[in-house]
Formats: sequence, C-alpha cells, structure tokens
Amino acid sequence: MTWQTILLIIYEIIVISTIIHVVMDNRQPAKTMAWVMVIWFLPVVGIIAYMFFGVNTRRERMVSQRSMDQLTKRSMFGFVEQHDLQLPEDYKPVIDLFVNESFSLPFNNNKVEILTDGYEFFPALLSDIASARSHIHIDIYIFEDDALGRLVSDALIAKAREGVEVRVLFDDVGCWSVKNRFFERMRVEGIEVEPFLPVRFPTFARKVNYRNHRKIIVIDGSVGYIGGMNLALRYVKGRHNRGWRDTMLRVEGCGVYTMQRAFLIDWYFVDRTLLSDRKYYPPIESIDNEQCVVQTVTSAPLAAYPEIMQGYVRIILAAKKYIYIQTPYFLPTDAVFFALKTAAASGVDVRVMVPRKTDGWFVEWGSRSYLREAQEAGIQILLYEPRFLHAKMMVCDDGISTCGSTNIDFRSFLNNFEGNLFVYDHEVALQMKETFLRDAETSVALTSMPRRMHPRFFTRLGESLMRVLSPLL
Repeated sequence: MTWQTILLIIYEIIVISTIIHVVMDNRQPAKTMAWVMVIWFLPVVGIIAYMFFGVNTRRERMVSQRSMDQLTKRSMFGFVEQHDLQLPEDYKPVIDLFVNESFSLPFNNNKVEILTDGYEFFPALLSDIASARSHIHIDIYIFEDDALGRLVSDALIAKAREGVEVRVLFDDVGCWSVKNRFFERMRVEGIEVEPFLPVRFPTFARKVNYRNHRKIIVIDGSVGYIGGMNLALRYVKGRHNRGWRDTMLRVEGCGVYTMQRAFLIDWYFVDRTLLSDRKYYPPIESIDNEQCVVQTVTSAPLAAYPEIMQGYVRIILAAKKYIYIQTPYFLPTDAVFFALKTAAASGVDVRVMVPRKTDGWFVEWGSRSYLREAQEAGIQILLYEPRFLHAKMMVCDDGISTCGSTNIDFRSFLNNFEGNLFVYDHEVALQMKETFLRDAETSVALTSMPRRMHPRFFTRLGESLMRVLSPLL
C-alpha cells in the first residue's frame, strides 16, 4: 500500500466523520445538506470551511441564569411603575411571545424618530454624545478607523475626560481591518473598550461564525439608537461610487430601558462585569405619546429559539391588509418564506424591497431565485436603484413596525447576535409606511426585468447552485 493510498484513506475517514458530525447536529435539513455537499465536493477546502464557519456553538451556556436575573428582573424594576400601561389588543400575542421567550418587556411612554441616512443619524448622535452626563454605551458591529470613526471616537474621549462613563463593545470580525491602536487610543483615555468573541487560533473555528451584528447605542439611559448603521464613513457617503440608504431609530422614553438591558447583557457576556446599578435606568420624564409601546428584542445563536424570526412569522401570519419589508439581502428561512407566501395567497399586500445591486455577487446570485419565486407567489418585489439599500425594516397594517440589525437571511435569523426594536404605534407605523412608499418611487419592479424573470439556462444554473449554498452565506 502506497503512502498516497494511506493518505486517501485517512482523508475519507475524516470526510465521513465530519459528515456524521454535521448530520448529528440536527440543524435544518437544508443547512445540513448544504454542508454535506460542500464537504463532499470540495476536497480539503470543504472541511476547513466547516471547521471555521459551520461548527455549532448554539448550546453553549455563556451567561448564567443568576446573572441574567440580576441584569434583567432586578434592574428593570421600573417596569412595575407603569400603572397606565395598555397593550394593543391586536398585537398582545406578539408582545407575549417576546416576553415569554426572552423576557423582552414592553414599555410605553416613548418618542420614536426615524432617521433614513447618515446625514440625519450622525449629527443627532454627536449632539446626544455631547449632552451626555452619566454614561455612553455603544454596542456596534463596525467601528471604522476613518474620518467618521475618528470624529466619533474624539467625541467619546472628550466625554470620558469630563468623567462620563464610556463603554464600547465592537465585533472582532466586523472590525478585522481596524488596527488595535485605534481602540487603544480610547482605552488610554479611560474608555472601556472590548471586542466581542475575539477570533484567535485555535478558537477561530468556533467563534468566527457567530458575530455580534447589533447596532445599539444608549446615552444616559434615556436616549437610545437602534437600526442598521455602523460607525463608518460609508454610512454617510457610501462606497464604490454608490450612495447609502439606511434606517436608524432614535428613541426617547422608557423603551430605552430595554435597549440598556441588551447592552448590559452583552457587556457581561464579554467582560464578566455585572452592571445593574439603578443609575443605568434613570427615571424618565413623561413623553407626549404615552401610548407608543416598544420592545427591544434580541436573538442569539445560543438561545433556545430564534426570537426575532419567531416574531416575524407571527406578525406576517396575522397580517390582514399589508406587509412592507426592506432588506439588503433576501435569503429567507423556510419558516419566513412560507409565512410570506401564505400571507400573499390570503390576499395580503406583501411587498419586499431590496437593492437592485447588492454589495456581494454571491449573495445577489443566491437571492435571485428566492426573489423570482416570491414574485411568482404573489409577493411584489421592488429593486431600489438610487443607492445601496441597507435598511432592515418591516411595517404591517398601520399598527406595528420593526427596525434593527436583522436581515431577511439565514445568518441573521440563526447565526448572528441581532437586535430589533418592535414598535406598536399607529403614527410610527404610518411614518415607516411613508418611508417605504417614498423609496418605492425610485425602485423598479422585478417583473419589468425580463432577464431576471426568465434567465438563460446557465444563469439559472448558477442561481440554483448559489441557492443550495444560501443557508451558509
């Protein structure tokens, strides 16, 4: 027996063992089959890819229940003061779902402002940072070392010098290209800066696939931001000669408590420092729109259930009139796709808006067959043309809307740490609807593009192959 034969036998044993590991992980059949194909048809590369991106750490218990209680129930005692809390009856099942799954409590007495690009978001953020007196908490995927990132870091350093507590949590993969000196400069000035799940060998394989994709900023426990924008210049100017269209929500009121809770849990996750002081949940002055109820809902790969995906499915299936969705990527899980098609078949006006050209060819090709199938199922597909559409938003029936970091794809629903604000308010829903319809005026219908609706054989074959791999994208 030659050494080449011995190596081949060893490799086949490794391949079979890896496939058995994939099968016994009991994940979604589509994802299982996708990994099996990658491992089998891509020698060596497939196994390496699975080690880096496929090993499932979903069942790891990284936050103790006792600490969770301290970060949640004890520090959220302001909730019991809401004697006038009235939950909208039509959406009480959705609210109860989030409370039961992850103790995401509803709060009334809120003001929600919709910011639709970086020119609105960053001046507002810098103004609020300048007004901070107690603390600033930032939970972000990308904090870039560019002109905009340095402007924000300078503002944070100025507040730290005034004695304001500043904590920054950034994702290690999202900031792979950022030199450590950028963050070290902030640390030297007294800012607490921590990476989320640092990716280092030999732990690279089990951490690179589960990233903190959230964009949550809390200032003095009374003002909060949540949505799709990171701290980088591209969110103002765009890139590759394309502008950027995104959405952030600025929140004032009791709903900021739930955003604060999300940050403090993430901070404990990485720093093991338990922050449950009452100052992080200060008394909130009355807001004019007391009946605006909000919930900050987070989902994570280590949770028992994908809470945000459950919420999307529940809202879609309960829709009576319309559902409008904006997302940069459309690679839906079976549950979400089935719900959308069911709603459309029930006579609900379902519209999905995506950018005409995404920022990655593999994602674009992976989504094409989904978009075509959605259109054929009665879902109106709109392709936004002027800029790259990065907004992640859904509005339904003039009563409920949501915005956050969650894309309509497998990675957001099942793999990443995500955060969305769910808003139960007629006025906010109408503003979200108006934003969608305004964007629709500069979009084109998928049906107006014959080559996309009826692609040639090899184009369709490429799209189908990328669809098979879509659970891994």
